[in-house]
Amino acid sequence: MLDQFNRNITYLRISVTDRCNLRCHYCMPAEGVQWIPHNSILSFEEITEVVKVAVGMGVNKIRLTGGEPLVRKGIVDLIKMMSGIPGVEDLAMTTNGILLEKYAADLAAAGLKRVNVSLDTLDPEKYNKLTRGGDMAQVMKGIDAAVDAGLLPVKINCVQTAQTTSEEKEQLRDFCEARGFKLRFIRQMSLTDGSFYPVEGGDGGRCSICNRIRLTAKGDVVPCLFSDYGYNVREYGIEEAILKAVGKKPATGHKNNVNAFYNIGG
Repeated sequence: MLDQFNRNITYLRISVTDRCNLRCHYCMPAEGVQWIPHNSILSFEEITEVVKVAVGMGVNKIRLTGGEPLVRKGIVDLIKMMSGIPGVEDLAMTTNGILLEKYAADLAAAGLKRVNVSLDTLDPEKYNKLTRGGDMAQVMKGIDAAVDAGLLPVKINCVQTAQTTSEEKEQLRDFCEARGFKLRFIRQMSLTDGSFYPVEGGDGGRCSICNRIRLTAKGDVVPCLFSDYGYNVREYGIEEAILKAVGKKPATGHKNNVNAFYNIGG
């Protein structure tokens, strides 16, 4: 499935919920946000049907995001439903890791291949402040559980902000090198300002090779993180929504005044 710039679209990122059990400073205000109404959230059956159609159109890589995907009730069941779809070659998840210890083994048994864990510092006190209450020790237990379950390679995502120090970056490098993890530094971005950067250690932010589209929790197929366009699968039908989104995929990102990181998956 080629877009107008001859990029082959093979990657679908799915936000399964806009809800999260943390309140990271760069993602969500302390008071929270207005959640998407429950009846607007796609059911597991609807999400699975989107994946089936997308795979039939050339998608082979799926990543679940949020919000925090592990707060979605029954998430293991969704993994099992998607992993059984012929043509899904890579099924991954991005998580903050807080609930990973609880779910890692079941996720792996259901067919999840690997996880990216968000971890912006190895300082427990700073982590608690950045996330407004998060327990870094729980994340570490989750990472250990992911390794034990074979959700490999574990990737660590660090969002760099103005408060990120060179010492913290070096500590994260040492931590990942010692554990055999892959480390990605993601500079803080702004959807409304249209400021984004290449991911250090990953392919994100490199528009010329971008092969992804996104599905929001309420069913909008979005061509680019930095785009206001979205085509709802309930309104247009799945195939038409995907084709419209691919047709609107820009050469490079601009701005997004419609979504936020917590509901589009970052």
